[in-house]
Amino acid sequence: MSLLARRVIKNNVPQILARRLMSVRPRQDQETSEGRKKVTIQSLQAQRRNKVPITMLTAYDYPTGLACSSNPNLDITLVGDSLAQVCLGYNSTTELTLQEMIHHARAVSRGTTHPLLVADMPFGTYYGSLASATTNAVRLIQEGRADAVKLEGGSEILPVVRQLTSVGIPVMAHVGLMPQRHVALSGYRVQGRSIDSARRVLDDALALEDAGAFSIVIEAVPKELGSYITQRLKIPTIGIGAGPGTSGQVLVWDDAMGTWPGHKAKFVRRFADLQTARDSGITEYTTAVREGSFPGDAENYSMDNEEWDKFLATVSEK
Repeated sequence: MSLLARRVIKNNVPQILARRLMSVRPRQDQETSEGRKKVTIQSLQAQRRNKVPITMLTAYDYPTGLACSSNPNLDITLVGDSLAQVCLGYNSTTELTLQEMIHHARAVSRGTTHPLLVADMPFGTYYGSLASATTNAVRLIQEGRADAVKLEGGSEILPVVRQLTSVGIPVMAHVGLMPQRHVALSGYRVQGRSIDSARRVLDDALALEDAGAFSIVIEAVPKELGSYITQRLKIPTIGIGAGPGTSGQVLVWDDAMGTWPGHKAKFVRRFADLQTARDSGITEYTTAVREGSFPGDAENYSMDNEEWDKFLATVSEK
């Protein structure tokens, strides 16, 4: 064996051992799920035209970002400001800061492959000047590694949408129930149930499309209104409590996976029961530790008997 070969082997031994002994190893690949190409605004428009429902789920960290990317049928991953409640324990989304959103978006991005990655702009980060709104959105794109940003609001945010889209930042709008304004709305109430309210939601959606939004989330409105707005728009609509007539659907991860112990909204369906599996796993783990069955023989390392005897001899001499 050449001197160079011996040096290569010697230098790589610590790295090889580290990979073998680490309980959590670095990922060796980041391939797109089943070869699906990266979802784009254009491909979402094609789904809308071809009436292929768009799927969107929220994610808040690397594991949930990775999970969303594991299925080729998941189109959009949203780093939603709902992370304020489900991840950080805040009372509402209004407490979430821009720096916290950037931190979580960046983590999700490391696990994201094919889905379009959208990040919510937190409460207050786009209500000031156009310059500050642009700066904050740029931070979400550059530091948070998001592909696009999402803003809640109607006609009052049109200048911001125009500004962001004019500098190349894709904007997903959000009308109907706007959780960031739950106090002003006297709670999380269904919107658009009266003629005036329905007209306001419709007018906002049309104006936001005209301002340059590439898609609009419609939350908590009558199904008839959700379907009608979708028919009037030329961009995809993503419904959450807006009926089956929208271009796609979105749910909060913890609602869909059954890990949120709080209030269950009418529009939520549990597609898994991870909370029961999680609690069962914790119970089994703590029981095994207390009764001494973990770790077992298969989960232990050992030393050669002769080497162990030599070790005991050295320590007993002191």
